[in-house]
Amino acid sequence: MIPLGRGQRELIIGDRGTGKTAIATDAIINQRSSDVICVYAAIGQKSSSVVQVIEAVRRYGAPERCLFVVGEADAAPGLQWLTPYAACTMAEYFMAKGRDVLLVLDELTKHAAVYRQISLLLRRPPGREAYPGDIFYIHSRLLERAAKLAPERGGGSLTALPIAETQASNISAYIPTNLISITDGQIYLDPRLFYEDQKPAVNVGSSVSRVGGKTQAPVLKSLSESLRLEYAQFLELEVFTRFGTMVDERTRKVIEHGRRIRSVLGQPQFAPLPLGEQAALLCALNDRVLDGVPLDRMGAFRAALPLWLGENFPDDFRARLKVSLAALARSVMPPEHAPAVPQP
Repeated sequence: MIPLGRGQRELIIGDRGTGKTAIATDAIINQRSSDVICVYAAIGQKSSSVVQVIEAVRRYGAPERCLFVVGEADAAPGLQWLTPYAACTMAEYFMAKGRDVLLVLDELTKHAAVYRQISLLLRRPPGREAYPGDIFYIHSRLLERAAKLAPERGGGSLTALPIAETQASNISAYIPTNLISITDGQIYLDPRLFYEDQKPAVNVGSSVSRVGGKTQAPVLKSLSESLRLEYAQFLELEVFTRFGTMVDERTRKVIEHGRRIRSVLGQPQFAPLPLGEQAALLCALNDRVLDGVPLDRMGAFRAALPLWLGENFPDDFRARLKVSLAALARSVMPPEHAPAVPQP
């Protein structure tokens, strides 16, 4: 639902403790089967938080293709201010060599606070919220170095994932609005969803990517065309059912289908899904073979899916995939919920 292409700048934004670094870490781990070089810049982060990211990449990712540039919270302000520029320069070196690079900047709100501190010490004129007047310029100069080079210039790419922290879900604050206007879209993490144990807590309505589906794999693009609309309809209808409102059969089916979409979109940390599993799950949603599966059995379906794909992935046409997915769904369901066998 939120496509991300190489050379793009996608902001990850949300309150403290809602999983922003977790999403960026999973993005790094997901490059373990590719040739993408990952650069992680920790700006003003606690040492314990940085160690957790490094250990996660060591355990689940490909650390031999990762660089970590650290300006810890107890480092001098000047070093913290230089951290994202040093990391971006390292990433640009590989981009110039024709490689694809992922740059994570964690986080730019702390970088802005450090720059404000330095500017006030240098007696520069303060502006809004005491930030210097060129705070927008320094971040735009940094993030606009992300690009996808033309083939005649080597064909490399630099994809930036800047992270910004909000206070009380206020995305209209000074620094967040600056970063939103610079980047090509944002992934907004909602604390309400996080506390409801929907992880990752991505607010679909407030998240956007301005590149569209051209950067997606064709199979994902075709399977996810109606996903955002169906999920938005479900969220709107779910509000009324919380008050015990009587609903007709059609509305009930929309709500049950939406709950399966939410269950499929949930994802444990450090376990990014390969393309084949994503396509199979979206195909099962589109063909509604999961609508009869109880929600408490969705985990069993997802756990059985990788092994089933390795043994029975169809190679002829989609109808066979639909029948096979329905058979897998029936195998994890209690007998009283088993649906009728669909015909190919």
